[in-house]
Amino acid sequence: MLIPCHDCDLLVKEPPVAEGDTAVCPRCGALLRKRRRDSIERSLALTVAGVFLFVVASSFPFLTFDMQGNEVETTLASGSFDLFAQGQPAVGALVLLTTMVAPIARLSLMLYVLAPLHLGFRVRGMVPAFRWVGIASGWSMMEVFLIGVLVSLVKLADMADIIPGIAIWAFALLIPTLAAMSSVLDPQEVWDQLEAQP
Repeated sequence: MLIPCHDCDLLVKEPPVAEGDTAVCPRCGALLRKRRRDSIERSLALTVAGVFLFVVASSFPFLTFDMQGNEVETTLASGSFDLFAQGQPAVGALVLLTTMVAPIARLSLMLYVLAPLHLGFRVRGMVPAFRWVGIASGWSMMEVFLIGVLVSLVKLADMADIIPGIAIWAFALLIPTLAAMSSVLDPQEVWDQLEAQP
């Protein structure tokens, strides 16, 4: 199979690349392909860790505000629902999409594709599921939400006692876990295994 060099557009026959090795363009020396070691297994492990952290982040209190004896607990989802209740459905839907729907869709799709590949069998719909991983990743913006939360904490610090819940720590750990999951994943390896599976 011929593949193009993304730097000089030379078409070259796809060379076999062993795990941990790289292939470069014979004309300009640009990277053609890099195979990461144990890509599927490491991505799967980080996906499972991400699912666990997401369940904790969405199930337990995110922050507790104590204002003159009145305590108010918030959860990851309650911020979105409060926006709906305050007459801002578009913003609420966007926050819900980027902090809840897209991340869990991304993790679920990764689990749906990687677990069968690791175990050596194929289930229906793996190809479109892996294609949807990229779409879900584009809408997953939890780091933006966390920055917004931190800015709000600074502004509210003088008005109330703010007690961070276990969910905010899980949420903070989830962000680098998802980044590491994307970093160790070799999409070409997944596509090759999907093609090789009967």
